[in-house]
Amino acid sequence: DAISGLQAIIDLPLQIDTTDVTAMEAAMRIYNGKPMINSVNGKTDVMEAVFPLVAKYGGVVVGLTLDENGIPDTAEGRLAIADKIYARAAEYGIKAKDIVIDALTMTMSTDDKSADITLETVREITRRGGRTVLGVSNISFGLPQREVINGAFFTMAMQAGLSAGFINPNSKIMMQAYDSYLVLSGNDSQCADYVAKYAVAADAPK
Repeated sequence: DAISGLQAIIDLPLQIDTTDVTAMEAAMRIYNGKPMINSVNGKTDVMEAVFPLVAKYGGVVVGLTLDENGIPDTAEGRLAIADKIYARAAEYGIKAKDIVIDALTMTMSTDDKSADITLETVREITRRGGRTVLGVSNISFGLPQREVINGAFFTMAMQAGLSAGFINPNSKIMMQAYDSYLVLSGNDSQCADYVAKYAVAADAPK
């Protein structure tokens, strides 16, 4: 079993990512702690399948802003689905703090408004006190030098209030964007972490 095997060798939190509800419940039953469940969306049948499991076993749920009609092409449409997810979760006793909304990142190569729609959704959910997550690199599908776009978008998303991003931690550009944001937003007190990391890197032998 993947969950048992991973928990035997690492102490990091895990995300259970499956559309198979039977497999999801089996994983949640043996998980040590509070897993992140990926995912639900605004479709009634999906919420009715997943929320009872979260109510029974506990967990943090990723809520995708799509429903039976697909992915809305406006921030207002995505926010309406987020509200529906929050409301249905509450019926099962699941609190808003245990819902992380994925505002959905669509590629800029097919829609010039993709970034604006996603960022506005993140910004408004944050303003309301909610939590958000994004698959950051989706923004650059089909484009060359993708990390350049990814790093800039990640910075913009954090500025909009993004709570967490699915990123490649081995990407130099992505980690530079993150470290720089912490400095510029005042979250790295006196730039201590930045200096400790980058001063050492600058002084390393060439």
